[in-house]
Amino acid sequence: MKKIKVTQIKSVIDRPERQKRTMIALGLKKLNASVEVEATPQILGMVTKVNHLVKVEEL
Repeated sequence: MKKIKVTQIKSVIDRPERQKRTMIALGLKKLNASVEVEATPQILGMVTKVNHLVKVEEL
């Protein structure tokens, strides 16, 4: 599987609880934090839900 790098670019303050939990599930807890994850359909779905808070790069 290919990998993607997900970087948090916006704060989760004043966001719905569902979006906050999605960010934690992705492994993002701080601003400008990055994680490298497999590009599974589940991960891509989570990224789609919070795409306004993150930046995605293909590795």
